Amino acid sequence: MIDLHTHTNKSDGTDSPRELVNKAIAQGLTVLAISDHDTTSSWEEATQTLRGSMQLVLGSEISCLTTDGISVHMLGLLFDGGHPEMQIMLEETRDGRLPRMRKMIEKMQSAGIDISMTDVEAARPEGATLGRPHLADALVNKGIITSRDEAFQGMLNNDSEFYVSHAAPTPVDAIKMIRKAGGVAVIAHPFASHRGQILQVSDFQNLVEAGLNGIEVDHRDQNPDERAQLRGIARELDVVITGSSDYHGTGKLNALAEFQTSPIEWEKLEAQADKRRVVRA
Repeated sequence: MIDLHTHTNKSDGTDSPRELVNKAIAQGLTVLAISDHDTTSSWEEATQTLRGSMQLVLGSEISCLTTDGISVHMLGLLFDGGHPEMQIMLEETRDGRLPRMRKMIEKMQSAGIDISMTDVEAARPEGATLGRPHLADALVNKGIITSRDEAFQGMLNNDSEFYVSHAAPTPVDAIKMIRKAGGVAVIAHPFASHRGQILQVSDFQNLVEAGLNGIEVDHRDQNPDERAQLRGIARELDVVITGSSDYHGTGKLNALAEFQTSPIEWEKLEAQADKRRVVRA
């Protein structure tokens, strides 16, 4: 079983890197990618926990914005964690999350919703990359909504009156940086229409020209028709087809390895990094 998109409590998941690796081993995964939002802070603990035959893929899910303001997430896998320009891009993207959160909270307060930055900080694990899921958790803790899923289908959806974008690289810039750092770039859930705005078919050619290696096709936020369309796009553009869980622990319904990448597609993807960086025990 190969799962190329998961999160720990170093961003917006609920499991520590150690807990996630242990779960993956117990569940029989052969390859696990950890891709916390805009950070590599989970890498060391995950690597130290690895044992047995499971392989660990280190990466990050990079928050991007298109030139017309559409939110896109780019998975960077197998890049050099010590690449200075890559780390600067991740740091700058993280820095943009605080003013964004404050603006979202201000919008909610103006609408009469009893929520504060203190509530969000209380819901965020120490050291975690700040994100909308922590705002969702704060809203749950205060009884305003019942779950993260409810939040992202409503109040925190990209089309919500409370949504605020933040400073972020364009998808093309993120791809170029991932490739410059020696890694591979896979666009995450690009047709997840229930999240709000999505990419168009015509957008993919520019991404491939920038160096895109793969498209995340099999993902719970994309319906069967969207997956079929993405599969066709990937084949036409000759990029790797991936499937993954986008696991966040107890914060979301997504189950570890509920969608997977085939070994053949994974081999094709790994071969496109500039070095063999898969971690083995």
